[in-house]
Amino acid sequence: MTILDQIIKTKEIELQYSKDNTSILELEKLPVFERSTFSLSNSIKNSFHGIIAEHKRKSPSKSIINDSISINQVIDGYNNAGVSGISVLTDNKYFKGSLEDLLIARNMTKIPVLRKEFIIDEYQIIEAKAYGADAILLIAACLSIQKIKSLSECAKSIGLEVLIEIHNLEELNGCLIDSIDIIGVNNRNLKTFKVDIQTSKNLIKYIPSDFIKISESGLSNPIELKELKEFGFDGFLMGENFMKHTDPGLEALEFINRLK
Repeated sequence: MTILDQIIKTKEIELQYSKDNTSILELEKLPVFERSTFSLSNSIKNSFHGIIAEHKRKSPSKSIINDSISINQVIDGYNNAGVSGISVLTDNKYFKGSLEDLLIARNMTKIPVLRKEFIIDEYQIIEAKAYGADAILLIAACLSIQKIKSLSECAKSIGLEVLIEIHNLEELNGCLIDSIDIIGVNNRNLKTFKVDIQTSKNLIKYIPSDFIKISESGLSNPIELKELKEFGFDGFLMGENFMKHTDPGLEALEFINRLK
C-alpha cells in the first residue's frame, strides 16, 4: 500500500465521522459560506510571479517542516510578500493541518485561499466553502474521471475554482473539462515521493492554452521558476521552500524580489 493509498483510507474514515457530526445544512449555515469568493485564476494571471505560497507544518516524506510558527504569522507574512494565492493544508494526521487553519487564513487576507486536501466527496467541497476557501484541490491520482467531473462541477456550482493536480499524460487527458480552472503538474511522484522538475517540462506542451498552468513541488530557486515561465507556466505552488525557514513570509518576499 502506497502513502497515497493510506491517506485515502484514513480520509474515508474521517469523512464518515464528519458527516455523522455536522450535516451539510449546518455547514451551509456557517457565516462564511455565503461570501463571494476571490478568483485564484485571475490573481495568478495578474501577477508577474504567480506564486501560491503554502502553509505546511509537516509532510509524510519530510516529517516536521515547521510547527513552531503560528499560522497567523505565516499568513501575515505571505500577505506582506504579495503572493498570488495561499494554500492551506487541512489534513491533520499526515500534515498537522486543520479547517481552523483555513478559517484563520480567510479572516486574515483577501488573497485567494486554496484548500489543500485529499478531496474524495462533495461533502468536503461544501466544507471548504463553509470555512472560507476560494478554490479546492483535486488530485487526479486518487479519483476516477467520473469523480473528477462530479466533484469539479459541485465546486463550480457554489463559486469555488478548481485546481486539478496531475502527474502524467494519462491523468491530464482525464481532466480537460470545462469545470477545471487550473492544471497543476506535480513534480513529486505520490507513490515514491521522488521529485523531478522535468515532469513539468515534459507535460506542459499537452495542456491546452485555455487552462491556467502551474508547476508544483521541488521548486527552490528563482532560476527554476524563470525557466518554467519560459516553458509556459503561469504560476507555481511552493510550500516547503518557504516553510522550512523561521520566517516563511520574509523568505517568500525575498524570493519574489529575486524574481524581479
